[in-house]
Amino acid sequence: MNFMEIAQNRQSCRSYDSSRTVEEEKIQAVLQAGQLAPSACNGQPYHFTVCRGETAREIARATKGTGMNSFVEQAPVMIVVSEENYVASAALGAKLKGNDYRSIDIGIAAAYLTAQATAEGLGTCILGWFDDAKIRELCHLNHPVRLVICMGYSSVEEKPRAKKRKKIEELVSEVE
Repeated sequence: MNFMEIAQNRQSCRSYDSSRTVEEEKIQAVLQAGQLAPSACNGQPYHFTVCRGETAREIARATKGTGMNSFVEQAPVMIVVSEENYVASAALGAKLKGNDYRSIDIGIAAAYLTAQATAEGLGTCILGWFDDAKIRELCHLNHPVRLVICMGYSSVEEKPRAKKRKKIEELVSEVE
């Protein structure tokens, strides 16, 4: 798949085939894509915790508050993305410019992870609704959880959906 095919095919998967395990080489390819993601001052202020089995199910339950994310327990793999400290140069830049580079970097890394998962034939969904304290406890993390990415093979019921996006004219302007 080229990048445009990945961009056109990637969607938030909400129905997983829980009977299929994800091969280790595919998980490693997804993680390597996250490792290659650009970040401010190449600081990579994030950590990926891969959860499978009972831990993945516990993580999934920690994302289901008030009726949210009812589909997540089907996913065999959960990748917890936690925040790490800035490198000194990125910390200085963030302070001087008032910009949250960590959040930007985590978003880029999540995009790389999910794009590679699509290229590997896997479905993903990026979750922002979760119990931070519970997930930190389950994963033995000292820093805040920023995202949880569920991953697995899409079920046969999961069909491609039409992309609902703003028109390009609403998103783009040019200045000379």
